[in-house]
Amino acid sequence: MKVLTVVTHPRTDSLTFEVSKQFIKGLRDAGHETEVLDLYRSGFNPVLWEADEPDWKAKLQRFSPEVEKEIKRMKMHDALAFIFPLWWWSMPAMLKGYIDRVWNYGFAYGPNKLKHQHVLWLSLAGAPIERFEKRKYDKMMTHYFNVGLADYCGIPNSKFELFYDTINVKPRYIDEWLNKAYNLGLNYGND
Repeated sequence: MKVLTVVTHPRTDSLTFEVSKQFIKGLRDAGHETEVLDLYRSGFNPVLWEADEPDWKAKLQRFSPEVEKEIKRMKMHDALAFIFPLWWWSMPAMLKGYIDRVWNYGFAYGPNKLKHQHVLWLSLAGAPIERFEKRKYDKMMTHYFNVGLADYCGIPNSKFELFYDTINVKPRYIDEWLNKAYNLGLNYGND
């Protein structure tokens, strides 16, 4: 399988990037191909302007050259993976802007849907699991990513994975997260 892996973090020396490296290693060890898109260093502009605003009446809409390039990139892959820190119970603005601009009407939803069969949303949260379970934030986020985004856009197999308490960086936790990320890559598409 060809997997587009989108990594979103402002620092390349972050735990998010370490986790993504292990996930990618797992993908490759399983025989998958992957292209890594580092949103921060790619120069992608997350702000949606008029050129990329959905035209609900158009039978075929042309988007800005930047968005057309990303649509073409997505079409070259069978599956998707997004690795990012959890900020305010969601994704960073950079990734949200990517979704807003690229997963656009006529390509990802509406008369056409995404053709990808699998997507993984792998997020790193600073808080411990108890804070998420207390108000059911974990269930809300799982529903948002798996149903509100993936299912709405036609992706039948979506998995939201959350690594908790990542501010509490202890060696045993780091090994656990890195091993889990590796296994998510190694077993990608099997569940």
